[in-house]
Amino acid sequence: MFLYFFQDDPPTAVAFLLGLVIGITVHEAAHATSAYWLGDDTAYRDGRVTLNPASHLDVLGSLMLLMAGFGWGKPTPVMPSKLRGGIFGPVAVALAGPISNLLIVAVCGVLFLIPAFQGGYLAIVVAMTAFTNALLFVFNLIPIPPLDGSKILFPFLPRALNGFVDFMNQYGPMILFGLILVTIVIPRFSIFGFLLAPIRPLLQLFGIPSIF
Repeated sequence: MFLYFFQDDPPTAVAFLLGLVIGITVHEAAHATSAYWLGDDTAYRDGRVTLNPASHLDVLGSLMLLMAGFGWGKPTPVMPSKLRGGIFGPVAVALAGPISNLLIVAVCGVLFLIPAFQGGYLAIVVAMTAFTNALLFVFNLIPIPPLDGSKILFPFLPRALNGFVDFMNQYGPMILFGLILVTIVIPRFSIFGFLLAPIRPLLQLFGIPSIF
């Protein structure tokens, strides 16, 4: 899918990849930094409190970026028992990732107020960076493990739903992979079309022109 995109429009495809690399790097660095601030130095000792993409990009996830146009970074190691704030510590660390992507979208909105970024390839780069980070923001808030949305929501569910939480923690990654596969193979029947619907209004909110 991404290779066809690259063949049709290489400059935009490169801008799309650049936006994803920036988004994934900042996202994982935000997890690591927030955990460090809250008392867990696990990610810090692992060299993850940095904006160096090499510290956050996963080999297989990076290959998937090149082949399919989506991928993932290295999971940030976090030990909830070390975090301050009780139940809110792990939630804050999980929320830091999506919030960092939303901040990038906001920065892109500010850049579009500057004439130099309103035309040419710079405008494409900024627009694609905004789009990919809006995508990461919305996607990661989906409450399916291992996405951040599950780590934000599940701690507040009643104990009566512990069985559901255990089931999702065990099978969530497979469910998520299945949904992604359906999205690629049968786009019309993709549930992600509904789940990711807020992306366009989010970009409009920050004054980002739509490329697609």
